[in-house]
Amino acid sequence: MALGLYRGLTTAAEPLIRYYLARRCEAGKEDPDRLNERFGEASCARPSGALAWVHGASVGEAVSALALIDRMLAERPRLNVLVTTGTVTSARLLAKRLPRRAFHQYVPVDHAGWIHRFLDHWRPDLALWMESELWPNLIRGIAAAGTPLVLLNGRMSEASYRRWLRLPFLIRPLLGSFALCLGQDDAQTERLAALGARCTRMVGNLKYAAAPLPADAAELERLRLVIAGRPVWLAASTHPGEERIVADAHRAVAARHPDLLTIIAPRHADRGTAVAQELIDAGLRVACRSAREDPAGRGIYLADTMGELGLFYRLAGIAFVGGSLVPHGGHNPLEPALLGAAVLSGPHTRNFAAVFDEMRAAQAVGEVTDAVALAAAVGALLDDPARRRALAAAAEGVAVARAGVLDAVMDEIGPWLDRAEHRQPPTSSPSAPNPPRGGPPKGSPPKGIERSGGPAHVIDGRARA
Repeated sequence: MALGLYRGLTTAAEPLIRYYLARRCEAGKEDPDRLNERFGEASCARPSGALAWVHGASVGEAVSALALIDRMLAERPRLNVLVTTGTVTSARLLAKRLPRRAFHQYVPVDHAGWIHRFLDHWRPDLALWMESELWPNLIRGIAAAGTPLVLLNGRMSEASYRRWLRLPFLIRPLLGSFALCLGQDDAQTERLAALGARCTRMVGNLKYAAAPLPADAAELERLRLVIAGRPVWLAASTHPGEERIVADAHRAVAARHPDLLTIIAPRHADRGTAVAQELIDAGLRVACRSAREDPAGRGIYLADTMGELGLFYRLAGIAFVGGSLVPHGGHNPLEPALLGAAVLSGPHTRNFAAVFDEMRAAQAVGEVTDAVALAAAVGALLDDPARRRALAAAAEGVAVARAGVLDAVMDEIGPWLDRAEHRQPPTSSPSAPNPPRGGPPKGSPPKGIERSGGPAHVIDGRARA
């Protein structure tokens, strides 16, 4: 009844949804040239043969899926992969990094008619869901179409778990639509099972399987010559409020290292103009990457571009991971760890709680709470290269220790991929509530919680800063 009411309300709200998306277009949060994709209208033809659909909400989930997509396509030459996300940032990143036979579309808004249109065109043979994007009309529409649905890297925060416990009539039908849920750690897996997932297993966090972020080799060498001899550190994926903290830390460290270069990479590049003005107002000399300005003679290099974090992690041997000095929840510390950077973080790390717990246990991350502590940590690492190398090595050790998670995930989804490659297209419309196609493929373990174990100019190995 609750899901039916939700479906009716979202259908009735269509004019408001269209107005809301139009306003998001004006704010640069939607792609006006591809807005029809949000209404379920495809912008390209469906390829022939088997189609696996991989969905993630935004950049983090999309990056986590890239290694898996590469592996699926390499091992299954007849397979094609449709990738959907909901943000402009993720679409731009995927445009650069998706391999051949994989392509991107924006996910339709959670409106039953638009989802029907989307499914009617694409007719996916398998849906692989990343982390925790649970839209009721979308999930139930996939199930009604008879498409097997698997949750990968499942995540359910403590706060979300407690909220869902009060709404079992909503969450149980949604999680029950998944034939298999793979949690990223024990806590997440147990929460998913308690909320109604019918077959749950823990195989590890797919973020451990991600390849090192790429970088343009020629540009990396050019910038190294530009900043040669200067002490450098990076504040990556910063959010509002953190740039001022980083600016204060920069001034404190520069008192001892007057030639200091601080690179600031805002999480959202479209904030570049506002961040630059804030830094200039604070009395700092700023070079903007988006304006093609070099950092020579400037104290701050504002990296306000898309998809270049791999370049800046390689330039700086010290990386503060943002979203952690403000209550955003933090970002992925494995990205700098894989590129030989010493990792610093604030206290707000709930988005990667298990990863940070492991890094703390291995003494692989420096923790700071404010500008004074950040300046002290950066200064200490600049003054003691051996200490910096030790912290970086410990972080890399954590990052590579669980790289086998991709093998474990492929073992779990292999039977579903086999089935997808031989699945006959449904003969009825996806809007018709066909019975789900059974549980796990033959031979899969029973219900319950179980634990299992580019282009030539791009650098994608474990380069050192």
